[in-house]
Amino acid sequence: MNFEDLHSAKFKLLDDLVTDWSSMLTKLKTLETDAKEGLQGKALKANWAGYNATVSREFIIKSAGEFGDAHTQATSIHNILRDTRDELKTQQRLLKEAIERGRGKNLTVTPNGGGFTVRENPDKKAPNGQTDVDDLCRELQGILNKATESDTSGSEALKALVDLKDYGFSDAKYKDRDTADAALKEAEALAKIAKKNPEDLTVKEFDLLNAGLQKYANDDLFAEHFATNLGGKGTLDFWADLNQPMINPELTRERREQMADLQKNLGLTLATASQSDTVAMETWKRDVVAFADKPLEKNGGMPFGGQVMSNLMRWGDYDDRFLNDYGNKLVEAEKKLTNNGAHVAWQPMGMDPQLNHTGTDSGWDPMTGYFKALANSPDAATDFFNGTFLTNDEDHDFTEDANDNGKQERRTLSNFDYFFEERDWPRDFDKEGEESIAGRNNLAMALEAATTGHPAGEMPNQYTEPHNEGQAHLMSDLVASVSEDPKRLTDHPHMSDSVGQITSEYLPDINRALADDPHGNTDKLFPLAGTQAQLEHKDVTALLITVGQSPDGHAAVEVGQKAYMASLMDYHLNPDLPADQRYPHSPEETVQAIARRSGEVSGSLAIGMQEAVLGPASKEAKEFSDSVAQQKNAWSGAIGTGIGVGVSFIATPVGGAVAGGVATTVSGMVLEHIFQQSETDVLTEASQDAGELWEKNRDLSAEHSQMAAIDAAKTHGLDYQDQVADWALEGRDDGFNDAATSAQRMADHLTTEVPAA
Repeated sequence: MNFEDLHSAKFKLLDDLVTDWSSMLTKLKTLETDAKEGLQGKALKANWAGYNATVSREFIIKSAGEFGDAHTQATSIHNILRDTRDELKTQQRLLKEAIERGRGKNLTVTPNGGGFTVRENPDKKAPNGQTDVDDLCRELQGILNKATESDTSGSEALKALVDLKDYGFSDAKYKDRDTADAALKEAEALAKIAKKNPEDLTVKEFDLLNAGLQKYANDDLFAEHFATNLGGKGTLDFWADLNQPMINPELTRERREQMADLQKNLGLTLATASQSDTVAMETWKRDVVAFADKPLEKNGGMPFGGQVMSNLMRWGDYDDRFLNDYGNKLVEAEKKLTNNGAHVAWQPMGMDPQLNHTGTDSGWDPMTGYFKALANSPDAATDFFNGTFLTNDEDHDFTEDANDNGKQERRTLSNFDYFFEERDWPRDFDKEGEESIAGRNNLAMALEAATTGHPAGEMPNQYTEPHNEGQAHLMSDLVASVSEDPKRLTDHPHMSDSVGQITSEYLPDINRALADDPHGNTDKLFPLAGTQAQLEHKDVTALLITVGQSPDGHAAVEVGQKAYMASLMDYHLNPDLPADQRYPHSPEETVQAIARRSGEVSGSLAIGMQEAVLGPASKEAKEFSDSVAQQKNAWSGAIGTGIGVGVSFIATPVGGAVAGGVATTVSGMVLEHIFQQSETDVLTEASQDAGELWEKNRDLSAEHSQMAAIDAAKTHGLDYQDQVADWALEGRDDGFNDAATSAQRMADHLTTEVPAA
């Protein structure tokens, strides 16, 4: 800081700027509130359909969110400006006070270029002579140094904050200048540790790095600064070198158990950093992508950059464009190393670096970690699985009889086709020495995100968008694939919880496919927002029977279907339903139709349960009851709403809300009843007999359908309350008969007895 600049500084402009930003905060807070309660609130409640259900709704909700980010960023800017101004004012005051004290000691301070000179007065010397001169010089220089630090750190923090996003606003929040400055300085210090030769890394430095990354993993400025200081190649080298066998025996011995924490904390930090748009971060992303299909060492060999980076991607939300660019490079590597899918690749060897410390797998297959990243990033997952793996012009062995002429021709494979159907997966093991299931399990979670539009393992909420074209297309492919070969799921039962959740969120599409309505009114009976998945009745039956063999998958669909059925009863028996939305049939036919389709879903799931209980798997009926009971936790925030079965379901006719979170007591009461039943293990009353299992499920389905119909009729004060139970029972009977008939048509896929219709 220039001496004269600080001494003569007029702070009116800076004061005005801080005041202006303070006023801006008030205005932005008002805009944020208006956007959230007005623009966003209306968008969530509006009756969206077709193109507007996905594109327009999403745009409005995201635009409303930008006002919140604008207020957050403005708050940070205001706080940094305010603190910098206050500190500069303080240093100016201290400077002038020091000069005055110098006058009292017969010392004169004068500007000298950018600095200053301290002299004794010619006519009267300082009491302590040169000592007083030196002391004042040191004091003044210290003040200037602090002012320079304040000015520089404030400038750097503001620039770093503004540079985080090319478009829109960052949600990085800092209460003061020192907090932002500390994040930047800590990032530089920890990056310096990570750049050390791993042989020289001490236990203390390891702990500092691990603790720092844990503390700052979600800090935008820290994450960007740490990653870019380390560099893309440097990041990959750090994790690869640190995990080389015997690279640092003492560190390995003392901190073996903490390596998993470091892996997670580093991964979360990099995920946060990837959301930044700074020039340095874009360079980091390009470098990481460039090495995804290349060995890190110049002399070749393993590991590839992708094997390293994928193990750091298992946590956090990575930037979608980065994930897609990176995934495309992994596909290139997969094609190259497998000769276009002809054989297995990425097989772990004994002395390879231990790139993954979660205990689920070695981390040598880069797709395992990458699929976990996609499971947290739905849009990137949808784009990836709809992307092309092989065209029919490329040299490969995957063929089909596309024209039904008996001639096999090369087929085009999407990434979904290859990884779900055709890939020869490398054999890997977990920390217990058991064969690892992590690869396909993460694949299933990535597909859950790709088809539903929300991270795997979560339930949809009011902000989740109705299914778009890419998601619906992928769902169509998934259903057809499971129908073509159910072993793609039954041979890997750990995938069924995700596929069950996917199925539960496509119940409007599934019920439409099962209806086979010759009058074309299924769109009224099963209203749907967004894009409909194009499904065949036979394929849906195969999916339901297959998913029904897994307790977790069975529970997800069964609970979802009962909630959906109850919401439909409430929806269609509401006399306020607008005429253009009404199913054009009598209340009796409407209740029967809803109960019938619900019965067919439950009947198909029951057949799957029979296969699991009475077939080779020999599962206990109690497992299915327990899984239903566990669904209560997942549904805790969605009971009584249409959200739990996916946002494509139109939840209520009042205001035309589409899955807007408007509570409906009918579905809530039915679900509470189901969960209470599951806690008493009602299925264990059935013996190990196909007929008894079938009848028990049939009875439960009738009970739930009748309860929903009666509650809906009472809720709306209808004069046929005494009749709806009989109508629901008739529909249930038809639905279970439909399920048995459809199952008999695909009996070659079943080994259990199918009840006669």
